[in-house]
Amino acid sequence: MGQAVVVHGLDQARAALAAAERLGVMLDLLSGPGAACYAGAGWWQALTGTARAAHPSVAGRDILDCADEAGLALEALRGGIRAVVFEGAEAQAERLAAIARALGAEVLTSRPPALDLGEAGAARRLAAWLAGK
Repeated sequence: MGQAVVVHGLDQARAALAAAERLGVMLDLLSGPGAACYAGAGWWQALTGTARAAHPSVAGRDILDCADEAGLALEALRGGIRAVVFEGAEAQAERLAAIARALGAEVLTSRPPALDLGEAGAARRLAAWLAGK
């Protein structure tokens, strides 16, 4: 597991991965809160797949935030996304986690700490964040 960075588009994902590559660290790409609800799993797969193809040496997870939408989380997992955030009911989270394990994926019940590249000045803090400072 690497440091997590919230990306809202391809340029941010590429910049984050390039910085991680320069530093030789792992990087988890995290979607914006609830991104599965407004952008969808296909968008996330295309974005992360394109960005990671340009930086294949950078290991890490691509985590899609599904808010409390169990159906979207299930769709994402079945569609090949290996990590989702699901903040819904505990019983639903447990069922999703069992399905995820069977698919070699994981369900996070809360968002990991992350630097949001959509925030003002975040790009300047990226290298320090990735270095754990």
